[in-house]
Amino acid sequence: MGTQTELIKKPAPTLYAIIAIKLLKGLLFVSLAIFAYVKSDNPLPQEYRSLLHHLKLNPEQKFWADLAKRVEEVTEKNVLWVAAFTMLYSLFSLVEGIGMLFRVSWAGWMAICESAFFIPIEVYELIHPPGRAIPC
Repeated sequence: MGTQTELIKKPAPTLYAIIAIKLLKGLLFVSLAIFAYVKSDNPLPQEYRSLLHHLKLNPEQKFWADLAKRVEEVTEKNVLWVAAFTMLYSLFSLVEGIGMLFRVSWAGWMAICESAFFIPIEVYELIHPPGRAIPC
């Protein structure tokens, strides 16, 4: 039988930072998804007004008034869809973080592919001038 060599994994502080960020991001989005699911049956306009009051913001300003009109259009079904997709997105971050923690190669490739997904969006934003109106 040949000699067996055990692979010693070297410390990788940058990798540990990426793992921490992925896990924190995943936990944050899991929390947001659960919060959205729990609050989905609450009346959103009333919740919005109470949030503005709690933050001591003037709800009469144009920005907050326009946002209030948009909040009134949001349905419970929309909030549940947002909660579901937020949970799905959080699972990607958690799987990447845990995979990198155990140093499996597919987790690194998954993180690279996730980042590469946003490159066309960023290029599009760089090409088009800022200040264009967002379509409603």
